[in-house]
Amino acid sequence: MAKAKEKAPEKAQVLTGFRDLVAHLEQGPKPDRSTWRIGTEHEKFAFYRDTLAPVPYEGERGIGALLNGLADAYGWERVKEDGNIISLKQGMASITLEPGGQFELSGAPLEHLHQTCSETGQHLAQLREVAGKLGIAFLGLGFSPLWSLEDTPIMPKGRYKIMRAYMAKVGRLGRQMMFRSCTVQTNLDFASEADMVKKFRVGLALQPIATALFANSPFAEGRLNGFLSYRGHIWTDTDPDRTGMLPFVFEDGMGFERYAQYALDVPMYFVYRDGKYIDCSGQSFRAFMDGKMPALPGERPTAQDWEDHLTTIFPEVRLKTYLEMRGADSGPWSRLCALPAFWAGVMYDDAALEAAWSLVKSWTAEDREALRRAVPALGLRAPIRGNSARDIAQAALAISRQGLKSRARLDSSGEDETHFLGELDDIAATGVTPAERLIERFRTEWSGDVRPVFEACAY
Repeated sequence: MAKAKEKAPEKAQVLTGFRDLVAHLEQGPKPDRSTWRIGTEHEKFAFYRDTLAPVPYEGERGIGALLNGLADAYGWERVKEDGNIISLKQGMASITLEPGGQFELSGAPLEHLHQTCSETGQHLAQLREVAGKLGIAFLGLGFSPLWSLEDTPIMPKGRYKIMRAYMAKVGRLGRQMMFRSCTVQTNLDFASEADMVKKFRVGLALQPIATALFANSPFAEGRLNGFLSYRGHIWTDTDPDRTGMLPFVFEDGMGFERYAQYALDVPMYFVYRDGKYIDCSGQSFRAFMDGKMPALPGERPTAQDWEDHLTTIFPEVRLKTYLEMRGADSGPWSRLCALPAFWAGVMYDDAALEAAWSLVKSWTAEDREALRRAVPALGLRAPIRGNSARDIAQAALAISRQGLKSRARLDSSGEDETHFLGELDDIAATGVTPAERLIERFRTEWSGDVRPVFEACAY
């Protein structure tokens, strides 16, 4: 989801040319790997325990009340828009709302995975304490299993109103993505432009493998939806201008300039001015650079406008001043810790990154796209160049495990980070995705009733 800053800086820097756009991305490299960090973001569905209904923003037991309760109990700083509390901040971490009230923790950049899992656990404990008093619980799935789009509440955030209207024009499933899906993602650093390119390529190629391992969205409106990761399928028909596998990343000449050129041609959503979101949906950032954007004639973008625009692009891997791995369904606490473990193991050790590149470098753009489109329905059975996604998952997990061993980041008990991969090892070894396990329960012990999932997958 787009996360524009809530306040434009005073005397904002006006962009004068393409070099300014590239310069922002060039702030990303961290040559000293001791400064590399791991950021983890996860979303979850809020529901009322007694009725299984989604939680609206308004009311004494609404999302607004929950945010205020967290702020009062744990010292989070409130962020407001038009008088409504819409997010919380505490240090480098934040709690934000997705369009349908999905509750997101955007974690702080942390040094190792033990800290990541501790942060997640603390967040969920705080939620249980405050939300429990309101009769609210949280569900870890990739897609809303029961509520229709019409049942789903709409959060009072200006940018989502603009996005909701635009989504209907560019793809069949964009609104489903906005209001009814949940993900977990990992943000990672790079040493240089060349290191960014290599990590970007490995990340894109392996993103469908992460989708398969984390596939956890087989239900919709009380029924099976025909997919293991319906969330993954949704992204294939959301908005072709701003999603996908980005074949150009694998071409010669890929770098910060090439990504800036791509981003420059992604249609805009909005510009934030004086506390308001101005609808620029479908308009051109190139025209904005020339002072010829219809929504703001004569005005040119600021550095903040460019940063905001970069957050409205949704490929499977996204570049800002770091890389975002965006391919996984949300799930239980254990898998929220497993996703950053998988990617940090692959990306943060040179030998592991090279081994991962060797695993995927022969794949063509057509191979990668075919795998991406097959995985949401087939999971680990999806074919790729004579192998299955399961074969690649097992190889990638072995690479990740070795990378985490090499990192040798120990907890207070002397244990390294490899144990966070345990659940993924089991999924890859059996070839049975989390979604398939839920489907089996739905067909047997739940007797075709989806409602028990609200207990089975609650935090």
